[in-house]
Amino acid sequence: MNVTHEVGLSSTEIAWLWSVYINESMSICLIKHLQKYNGHKDVEVLLQRTMDLSEKHMEEIKNIFSKENFPIPRGFSENDVDLTAPALFFDLFSVSYVYGMSRVGLVTYGKIVSNVAREDVRLFFTKCLQSTLELYNISIELMLHKGIYDRPPMIPYPDHIEFIRNKETFISKWLEKQRPLNVIEISEMFFNIERNYFGLLLLTGLIQVAKDEKVKQHLVKGKQLAQKQIEFLNKTFINDDLLGTIMVNSEVTTSTVSPFSDRLIMFLITTLNTQGAAYIGHALSTSSRVDLVSEYSKLIPEIMKYGKEGMDIMIEYEWLEEPPHAPDRRGLARI
Repeated sequence: MNVTHEVGLSSTEIAWLWSVYINESMSICLIKHLQKYNGHKDVEVLLQRTMDLSEKHMEEIKNIFSKENFPIPRGFSENDVDLTAPALFFDLFSVSYVYGMSRVGLVTYGKIVSNVAREDVRLFFTKCLQSTLELYNISIELMLHKGIYDRPPMIPYPDHIEFIRNKETFISKWLEKQRPLNVIEISEMFFNIERNYFGLLLLTGLIQVAKDEKVKQHLVKGKQLAQKQIEFLNKTFINDDLLGTIMVNSEVTTSTVSPFSDRLIMFLITTLNTQGAAYIGHALSTSSRVDLVSEYSKLIPEIMKYGKEGMDIMIEYEWLEEPPHAPDRRGLARI
């Protein structure tokens, strides 16, 4: 006899459903603006697919929460996007946006699927992972077709394999600043440059249109932090005779009219900054050349501090929707 146990949502399942709902509501606002000024039929197919998936994900999360009598998050709405505002980015930025966000989504959904157990939640996030992978593949095909995909540095193929035979020699060589970069370090460096170039373009546009001066200055600081990372990583590539510079394929218009609320802008940048800290942390964990370890170790506290400043601004303006939390037992007991 099969026994089915009816269980509520775990704290982890609530956390991810809640977070994804808010992120999808933000994505819809961004896609609506990009759709309005897109002039490419193939890009429109990509944007509409992205929009449909975000709306579908939100609806499915609503259904799960409703069955549990759980409050639906507010997230973002038509109040956070102004469709009368001029285009903030040129056409092909749309492809870069879907590519960049789907890369983040693949990492996020892969983690979520491994952390949830309830069948309906697990199946939902499995579908999210599959659909995000489809978006990622479509966006790369479009970038290759339009000649805007930047490939990581190429290296000559080795003519033989090597094994480490001397522990002392290996460790001393591995930690040398001057030793050649290995392919794992090159990969992490390249994609952190790419991520920061995407952030640089986004921040350049958002700085032009942010209404609140405190928000604007926070974005300027974020742009400087992205530039710092790009400069170090590119300089390291050049010093190692690897041409790793990425072309800026998508440019920002001269519009100074914001399509987005300052609340949405701050949430977007804070979210991307959190992802940035995770990516730099991963790069640190896979690198052992002294100069890389040193720079990554210094960057992580800077990125975390920048994220805290963003959270402080959002809290000050009452823009930050509070995640569900455990009850305050001590407060309830008046201890």
